Amino acid sequence: QVQLVESGGGLVQAGGSLRLSCTASGRIFSGYGMSWFRQAPGEGREFVAAIIWSGSSTYYTDSVKGRFTISRDNAKNMVYLQMNSLKPEDTAVYYCARRVGASATYTGSYDYWGQGTRVTVSS
Repeated sequence: QVQLVESGGGLVQAGGSLRLSCTASGRIFSGYGMSWFRQAPGEGREFVAAIIWSGSSTYYTDSVKGRFTISRDNAKNMVYLQMNSLKPEDTAVYYCARRVGASATYTGSYDYWGQGTRVTVSS
């Protein structure tokens, strides 16, 4: 049974930082890219950041470039999202997902999703 579990969300003031973690069970990390998505209230799920299985290449949506950093520790089956200089518009539920398709930004490229962790940024 493959499971992804996110943690680390919470309430933070604008300009603050949070570090999200995603832990995986089962044989799901090795060889797979992983990504973070987010979904704000009333909105669709939005791509945030992606990392390939080796960790040597990352990709970000424009709105988080320079503020967010995705990383992974394959020995621990963990993926992280360090979020700095948070803005109220970053408020959303954040999900990690395992990528099996070609397009990193397309939700259809992912087969396993976590349950999400909520991030609220106050102004």
